[in-house]
Amino acid sequence: MATRAADIEVGDGKILTTAVARIAEFWGLTNAKLGSVLGLSAATVSRLRSGKAELDPASKSFEAGQFLLRLFRSLDALLGSDDMAARSWLTTANLDLDGRPIDLIDSFKGLLTVCDYVDAHRARV
Repeated sequence: MATRAADIEVGDGKILTTAVARIAEFWGLTNAKLGSVLGLSAATVSRLRSGKAELDPASKSFEAGQFLLRLFRSLDALLGSDDMAARSWLTTANLDLDGRPIDLIDSFKGLLTVCDYVDAHRARV
């Protein structure tokens, strides 16, 4: 039986939406790219970034946003808050992952794979 890890509070959608928008800004993600990561249209992402909409805590997009935040925080810890290094890592071909992380995160499975990969390397530190 599947259970929720934690109860989601009312403001969580707004908080995660703001965090995801800032991550997209730091990494230089377009609305179309962020939309493919979250499973949303570019128009919806535009509304998210402008504050006219927020991620629904009951949606798959919210869950994808949580994993994107996890990836950001893990890379931030590994690379010492160097946004350019994170961008470079995301756009460089990775032999272990058999592709560029930025391309892999377009699918939910790829996002999980990249998160797990970074977390495994972070655990070594």
